[in-house]
Amino acid sequence: MSDVSDYERERQATIARNRELLAKLGLADASQALKPTKNAKSAAKPVQPRVKKPKEPAMPTRQSTRLRRAPVDPNESPASKRKREREEEQRRRQEEEELLAAAEREREAKRPRHHDLDLQTLTDDLTPEELTELRSTFATVLKTPYPKQVSSDDAYVFNNDMKEETEVKELREKLGKLKVVSRAKVTQDRIYSAAYHPEPTKDLIFFGDKHGQLGIWDARAPVEEVADEDDDVAPAEDREGGKYYRLQMHWPATSKSSISSVKFDPIDSFSVFTSAYDCTIRSLSLTSGIATEVYATDDVLLTSIDLPPHGHEMWISDAMGGVTHMDLRAHRSHAKRYELSEQKIGSVSVNPTRPYFLVTASNSRELKVWDARMLETLSSRSLRSLPNSPSSSRSPSKGRDNSVLAPPNEVDSESIEKLLATKKGQSTMRARWLHNKSVSSAYWDPRGRSIVSTSYDDTIRLWDIKPSWFDKDAPFPSSRPFSQIKHNCQTGKWLTILKAQWTTNPDVYPHFTIGNMDHSLDIFSCKGDHIAKLADKTKISAVQAVTCSHPSIVERVVSGNASGRCVLWAPEDL
Repeated sequence: MSDVSDYERERQATIARNRELLAKLGLADASQALKPTKNAKSAAKPVQPRVKKPKEPAMPTRQSTRLRRAPVDPNESPASKRKREREEEQRRRQEEEELLAAAEREREAKRPRHHDLDLQTLTDDLTPEELTELRSTFATVLKTPYPKQVSSDDAYVFNNDMKEETEVKELREKLGKLKVVSRAKVTQDRIYSAAYHPEPTKDLIFFGDKHGQLGIWDARAPVEEVADEDDDVAPAEDREGGKYYRLQMHWPATSKSSISSVKFDPIDSFSVFTSAYDCTIRSLSLTSGIATEVYATDDVLLTSIDLPPHGHEMWISDAMGGVTHMDLRAHRSHAKRYELSEQKIGSVSVNPTRPYFLVTASNSRELKVWDARMLETLSSRSLRSLPNSPSSSRSPSKGRDNSVLAPPNEVDSESIEKLLATKKGQSTMRARWLHNKSVSSAYWDPRGRSIVSTSYDDTIRLWDIKPSWFDKDAPFPSSRPFSQIKHNCQTGKWLTILKAQWTTNPDVYPHFTIGNMDHSLDIFSCKGDHIAKLADKTKISAVQAVTCSHPSIVERVVSGNASGRCVLWAPEDL
């Protein structure tokens, strides 16, 4: 007993000495500070969707024919036996027919759709109330046409460096204040492309995802508070913002239908064009709600589209190294395809002030500037005349006017090379600028004089082309970019490729946005100056790979990630 008492006295003395020592060092309350608080928030919490995905119904358990049979009466008469066997045979045939019909429906669900689709078909999961809301949203943006605006090629070109510094400073002040004001899971899968509608009274953004879904996000629409399963209402910062609607524009709903680009009609913004990996281009009319197929190929993936400001024609790039020109006023059989590269062309961009100048970005590590007027002089041959054409193996589909969808006329690479070898060909390809690795994208700015390219060599490059260079029938004299910005572009397999996107607002100093691998968004000027870095570690936990800006409001930027979650960046006092 005495030993225990001595041990206890020694333990208490040690505790007292330790406390005295901690008090002298000012660490008496250190243990309390190390304890986690109950209300501590995680570093970043992704916004949760309002409606949980319904569980798929369980498949019926398979049974053998013997177990499905009803018990047989051992005393049944011969007539009853014949009747029973006839009924069993009838049921067996009916089951076979149902299985064949289900298999045919499953095969049909995997085929691309080439016919016109109405809004109700596109929004199969929406309630009648939500469908009415979507039509009302369309009606709001249809009140006023918003044609695509362009700048003059000498806009924001200063001889005085002080004026340029002033413009950059003003831009930094405006864009540096942008915060996360709305978040939502707009699409079910990875965001591939985006376009901002020019309507100034709304923040209406169209997102294309990996499985052919077009998500329409009214980012600032009022939302009713909805309680979860435990009757708890999430805090405002954790709730989804605005309202979104999902349209299955391309089919089947798999990675074979990823929407590669989204563009508004430059004439009035009353319709939206989408290109997808299902080898089709569709036009959704916001007026009628009808999605019409504009163009289709047999097995060539379409990587991007672009339209000049007058909106009567379209340029289409594909994964086989081709660029197709199509007059939207004529039948698609008059489309003309040019083989401009041996490898995939990831993007094609039309010069807004000189629509006959194109810039293409290819996996061949080359960025090229083309004069389309020279390409149009080349004669073509129809793919229908080729004996081994892949189009012969596919039954022709029919358009809205029941006409057969004919493949485009082809100008092969041999014809292109022959043209480039001539004196006339020197003015066809005006520039050929090499990169160290594949060129992901290249786009003209709203003035039609600057080009920004992104590449897998982790470099953003900027070129400035003087207006006088366009007027000469000769290659551009300079091939070196005037600015090179180091930027991590190693997105890997699970992220959308990073692409620098110009703001299409002509009334502001030219600048572009691009996602950053550290879960932020960077904004650079047309001279390569870093304008702003938008980030919020408490709300964003993924790479914002896809970005775009409002065409008429400077302080608006949106971004999307690989899970379909999208963010609106705007002033806090919005």
